[in-house]
Amino acid sequence: MHIAFILKGYPRISETFIAQEILALEQKGFKIDIFSLRRPREKFTHQLNKKIKAKVYYLPEYIYLSPLKIFLSWLKIKKLPGYKLSKKEWINDLKKDFSINRIRRFAQAIVLSKEMPKTITHLHAHFLHTPTSVTYYASKILEKPYSISAHAKDIWTINEWEKKKKLDEALWVTTCTKQNFKHLSDICPSSNINLVYHGIDFDRFPTSNIIEKNHKDLKIDYSVIILSVGRLVEKKGFDILLNSLSLLPKELNWKLEHIGDGPLNKKLKKLSDKLGISNKINWNGTLTQDRVLNFYRESDIFVLASKVTDTGDRDGIPNVLMEAQSQGLACISTSLPGIEELIINNISGILVKSESVQELKKAILELINNPIKRKKLAKEGQKIIEEKFSMHNGIEKISKLFLN
Repeated sequence: MHIAFILKGYPRISETFIAQEILALEQKGFKIDIFSLRRPREKFTHQLNKKIKAKVYYLPEYIYLSPLKIFLSWLKIKKLPGYKLSKKEWINDLKKDFSINRIRRFAQAIVLSKEMPKTITHLHAHFLHTPTSVTYYASKILEKPYSISAHAKDIWTINEWEKKKKLDEALWVTTCTKQNFKHLSDICPSSNINLVYHGIDFDRFPTSNIIEKNHKDLKIDYSVIILSVGRLVEKKGFDILLNSLSLLPKELNWKLEHIGDGPLNKKLKKLSDKLGISNKINWNGTLTQDRVLNFYRESDIFVLASKVTDTGDRDGIPNVLMEAQSQGLACISTSLPGIEELIINNISGILVKSESVQELKKAILELINNPIKRKKLAKEGQKIIEEKFSMHNGIEKISKLFLN
């Protein structure tokens, strides 16, 4: 089976869950080509991506940069039987959402339709927003079926009419949290929507023995290492985390290690300066997965202060929480529906009210001062990851969907 994966960007350091899915499907015998709407943001990539054999095509990111390519592609595909229907659908969408983005997506669908090998029988889009828009129009042009993997921001920040339209016509849909599943099922009850967790690849994240850390007493000759991994965007709540850390007792010797980058980089560094804690923070930037793994193993506590933004953007089940738990880290996060599917409060981690600086500070302080509880939560968290969140469970489900 030859499948086209349509992605917003490839490769992306922050989207290892997509790369691990593609690699696992290739290892099961599926032939995959990747069509990316954008080129990579980073200059390096994970070893995981280097193992993927799929041919990668880059669609024109902006119309003004590739007008000739788009025009020549249009001359070819406008003769196809499905072109008129696709154009009609696009015009109807444009009336509801007149934007440069909507025009760009149809142009990308034109190039996608022209460049796609004829042997491809199925189109699969990761993310319900822009990648599925391009996939939807191309599937009409080529008269080939498509499916969708819906995740987080892509579900909660687009209009209901657009979600329903895309779900209605998809052959099947996967999503990664119960909240997402219910939301999409309520919008389109007749669609084939499936709950599939991303899960952990234990070949890359082998579970290690949980070693009780020596941070029982707050001595001055070492630091309690607090780790947080995530893009510097609003929904990750790093402003909440910084404010919470600033309230910890002055005599407490702690260090925050952050991994990731994003648009709020400068703003958050200014906030840490203002709070007087910049000397206790290492901003490590974007790192390869093997280096991130070392941080998981060398840290004492993992914290992710996720929240829902004004636009509705939110986390599903953050992969970094699963990764941290697989490595025996006690985790603190917020009581959002997706995260509650992973962490049971005070059993496999600690959940605090989203955006509560005081509750987060209290939870961090509790785990620093209570190594017995820290070890207990870490052990139970690791056990749940091993039992419920193996990547292979999800890959089996997705394989069957492609083959049915």
